[in-house]
Amino acid sequence: MNNSLRGFAGWMLYGIAALMMIFIITPIVLIVVISFSDGYFVSFPPSGFTLEWYSKVLANSEFTGALLFSTLLSIGTTLLSLLLGVPAAFALVRGNLPFASVCKGLLLSPLIFPVLITGLALLQLFSGYGWSNVKLNLLLAHTVVTTPYVVRTVLTSLELVNPSLEEAARTLGASRWATFRQVIFPQIVPGVTSGAIFCFMVSFDNYPVSMWLADSQNTPVPVVLYRQIGTVFDPSVATMSTLIIVLATIVVLALEKLVGLRRAMAA
Repeated sequence: MNNSLRGFAGWMLYGIAALMMIFIITPIVLIVVISFSDGYFVSFPPSGFTLEWYSKVLANSEFTGALLFSTLLSIGTTLLSLLLGVPAAFALVRGNLPFASVCKGLLLSPLIFPVLITGLALLQLFSGYGWSNVKLNLLLAHTVVTTPYVVRTVLTSLELVNPSLEEAARTLGASRWATFRQVIFPQIVPGVTSGAIFCFMVSFDNYPVSMWLADSQNTPVPVVLYRQIGTVFDPSVATMSTLIIVLATIVVLALEKLVGLRRAMAA
């Protein structure tokens, strides 16, 4: 503890933080433990230990297909959100737009509106124009919801960029693209990476939008999971949730290995 966190106040602060961590982690731990139960109904503590539910879930073509579909959808959404969000944030900061604050509010508005209402509005929009490609509709809808995360994080990173470095590069003859690629982008990598993390997680776990736009052939994994809960609540539901948690953890660890999660979250 440093000098500002010594004594009773410091221990109180650490105690509150520990209780909050326990409160957050306990439901996840319970789900993981229940997934190994040998009973046919959800119960805690489990009466025994088995991997049978994992074999059943992994043999379930509906779940594995939905898991693969959600993964590909989330990757596509993340890439499209980056392609749209990074230039949009750059335009807001460096573009000298006459109504930059209004444009910023519009770009970030999906963060304010309820996602359920956004999904319904997009369903009406796609139906009105006769867009029947479910995969494309899901990709566009998820991109609408996730792009504001990229805009928000990249905006923060751009505001911290040292403009003198950019001016020096331009003075030395670097083109705009070379300046962005070699000077600006390395400084905003934390914002881009953290935005990508949010995009993937939000898209992968997005039920309110997916429930409106999915069909029987293109079903994201959250829809399958909620459908399973509605029919029978056995340990297979906890097993599916555990596999989703494991996949999300792998994505975060991969980003930590590639770019450094601490550096990414510094934005």
